[in-house]
Amino acid sequence: MATFLAVWDFNVFIALNLAGAAAWYAWASRRVRQRDPRSRWPVANAACFYSGLALLAAAYLGPLAAWSHTLFWVHMTQHLLVMMAAAPLLVLGAPISLAFGASSDETRRALIVPILRSRAVRVLTNPVLTWVLFASVLVGTHFTGFYDWALTNHDAGMFIEQPLFLVTALLYYFPILGSNLQAHRPSPATRLISMSLMMIPEAIVGAVIYFASVVLYPSFGPDRPFGLDPLGDQQLAGALMWALVMIVDSAWMMVVAAEWFTSEERRSRRVDAMISAEAENQAEAEEHAQARAQEPSVG
Repeated sequence: MATFLAVWDFNVFIALNLAGAAAWYAWASRRVRQRDPRSRWPVANAACFYSGLALLAAAYLGPLAAWSHTLFWVHMTQHLLVMMAAAPLLVLGAPISLAFGASSDETRRALIVPILRSRAVRVLTNPVLTWVLFASVLVGTHFTGFYDWALTNHDAGMFIEQPLFLVTALLYYFPILGSNLQAHRPSPATRLISMSLMMIPEAIVGAVIYFASVVLYPSFGPDRPFGLDPLGDQQLAGALMWALVMIVDSAWMMVVAAEWFTSEERRSRRVDAMISAEAENQAEAEEHAQARAQEPSVG
């Protein structure tokens, strides 16, 4: 373990991008408070966003990045951190809502609202399209020559593979866990169905990798560190894919289910309040009617 943690791969380009995102989020959070002293950006959202950035840093700047070209299970862990954990946490950080809250009224009307209501955004965040895109990237990158190509080409791995996994995951989770600023947000039931169905391609990928009797990705080389043989390394990667995504997906489904329960509870309270108000109005009307009926007639 000490040997594993001692090897680092620090990428300045990625580090600067992560630092820039963190700085913008902190500035925008303060900007929300400045625009309305009574408002305060939720700590939970900020914690999610910074946690997502921290996971991206763990995936791309530390030992995982250093060993990802030598050990398949490390490469798989890297992808799982990005696609299944960091991306949904960034979405739960609600950066679009934060940008909306930190912007001036003119910027909202001229830029943010038109973009959010645009046809391009509606298409890119359509839950059916994002599901197909996510599943296609997941299956296609593992069962084509893409994986080996990205492993043997550093620029392809950095500027194509890494952004592909992150952007695809962000697009998928935005309609699932994203903010209410969406013009056509899917219902909680639709979102739960989407995540349930996503377990199918995830399980297939993990199972195929785990049960494969031949080495699927020879670019990792015949010799693996820490006493692992290529098939053992591959089986560990498949097991991680197969098991961890089920656990992580279940956690995000619980988030959606909790939101659904909370929204239904609020709706129930609103209905109860409306019924109570209507009953009070009716009772008052009946009292007034009885009072008028008891008044002595004139003449």
